[in-house]
Amino acid sequence: MRAQTLDRLPLLPRPRLVRSADGWFRPPATGRGAAEDRAGDVPCDVHADAPGFAAQGYRLTITPERIGLEAGDKAGAFYGRMTLRQLARVAPDGIPCGVIEDRPDIPVRGVMLDISRDKVPTMDTLFMLAGMLSEWKVNHLQLYMEHTFAYSNHRDAWAEASPLTAAEVRALDAYCRERCIELAPNQNSFGHFERWLKHPRYRPLAECPDGFQRPDGSWRAPTTLDPTNPDSIALIAELYAELLSNFTSRRLHIGCDETWELGKGRSRPAVEALGLARVYFDFLAKIKELVAAHGRTGLYWGDMVWNHFADKLDLPDREMLHVDWGYYRRYPYREHGARLAGSGIPFWFAPGTSTWCTLTGCNEAGIGSNRSAAQAGLEWGAGGILNTDWGDFGHWQTLPVSFIGFAAGAAVAWNEGGNPDEAIRAALDPHVFRDAAGAMGAAAYDLADTWMRVSENATAASRLHEILQQGFAFAAPANVTPGTLSAAEAHIEAAIARMRDARMERPDADLIREEFAHNARMAATACRLGRLVLAKDTGAAARARLAPDFEAIVAGHRRVWLARNRPGGLADSLRVLETRLAECRTPG
Repeated sequence: MRAQTLDRLPLLPRPRLVRSADGWFRPPATGRGAAEDRAGDVPCDVHADAPGFAAQGYRLTITPERIGLEAGDKAGAFYGRMTLRQLARVAPDGIPCGVIEDRPDIPVRGVMLDISRDKVPTMDTLFMLAGMLSEWKVNHLQLYMEHTFAYSNHRDAWAEASPLTAAEVRALDAYCRERCIELAPNQNSFGHFERWLKHPRYRPLAECPDGFQRPDGSWRAPTTLDPTNPDSIALIAELYAELLSNFTSRRLHIGCDETWELGKGRSRPAVEALGLARVYFDFLAKIKELVAAHGRTGLYWGDMVWNHFADKLDLPDREMLHVDWGYYRRYPYREHGARLAGSGIPFWFAPGTSTWCTLTGCNEAGIGSNRSAAQAGLEWGAGGILNTDWGDFGHWQTLPVSFIGFAAGAAVAWNEGGNPDEAIRAALDPHVFRDAAGAMGAAAYDLADTWMRVSENATAASRLHEILQQGFAFAAPANVTPGTLSAAEAHIEAAIARMRDARMERPDADLIREEFAHNARMAATACRLGRLVLAKDTGAAARARLAPDFEAIVAGHRRVWLARNRPGGLADSLRVLETRLAECRTPG
């Protein structure tokens, strides 16, 4: 690395401006070995209240004699230290001289982690993730909750979920504050209440207590609160009173997305009289009063607006934040941003890592949605970017599968124009996987492109996940063939083989290898199962050949799950996989 100039060193995010100069600053030897350990010992003269800096901005000046760090606030000084940490990691024998001047595009650069479907991470996992994100200059973290906080009067809802306790939230909040991350509460407060409404105690609060029929004709258990029942808002008030005291953030994400059965049950008379939009926003107004009483600003998901009320942008409250989610590159962020800005509605955009329901990831959607959101957010004045990582249908993707999406989201929200895809790829080995061999980043990136080989003219990244979900009843689309599935399986095996050459300098290096291998095994088994279905070879003998694969998947899923997560939710996540194993052990 000594031959490289400052402007050519890989950093995450890549800074806005780098000017190289002659010479090197040589960090003192510490005798500790790993470059990331030495990074914390690099001497640096810090001026944290310098005039003339944008919020969160900083300047690093590196000469052969010293390193100077200037910033206008605490956050800027912290981000300068994080850049210096990365410089010491990639140039441990001598940091090239020069000047780095940097500031963010988007003020709030967040990550939202789903801890309700079905994984609740251990505290060690949460601390690790917060530390990693803070180095990449992420400054906002939300843990999406439905039933996974240990509310003192509501054990029925969380008894099997291994929830976060108040003391754990306070500890994480303090840990995040030290790293310039705002830990904000996220408690869904209208829809997605199925984990509550399935219990007799809460069933009277349901919009449709006996469930409802979906557009495809299937029946679903109740998910949405009855907004006309005063006890619904009373429950939400009780939850907020207990939850919010554990967070120092002045924001609260109230969710309120996908209220599918609203107006089909107990609120039908109100909807017929006032209209669906008015009933929906009247309930949000009641929630806003609760939020304001705690001195918070409310955030709500925007899907109900765009799916049902796009012609009624006069109704959303201008004192609440509209969070517009879209998880693919071509989501209409620019169109929505223009309309929201023109209507005076404050907003954030919420792209995603888009790894859920993919097994191995999806760069096109994960990197693409983040880039589109950042471009439109900068154009139309989004106050924040919230990069989401969901866990739908069992939360089968392991955490490292989402690392690329987290890193890309952090990079483009900080400086979209200066962080093209190739810069993100170059940063994966030194700053994400910390692989001295330079193998892991490219292999993980290529593994996340597996979906493109599953289908001719690929249109969906979830196809292998669907095969495992549907099993021998999988109805293959015409563009999924034995040949495409064989190509995908070969691609998976090649990527995993390259990962064996990695020399990661992370304490969880062995676990990361096992996690990727586990998801790769799931994806490869899906390819084999899909070929049997296409060949109409689903009899007892064919199924028996897959039994060892599913035995390994079930055992591996349990093992990698418990390495980073609490046991609650594991049984739910395993249910479909255990069903596939049982099918392989019985006659077709």
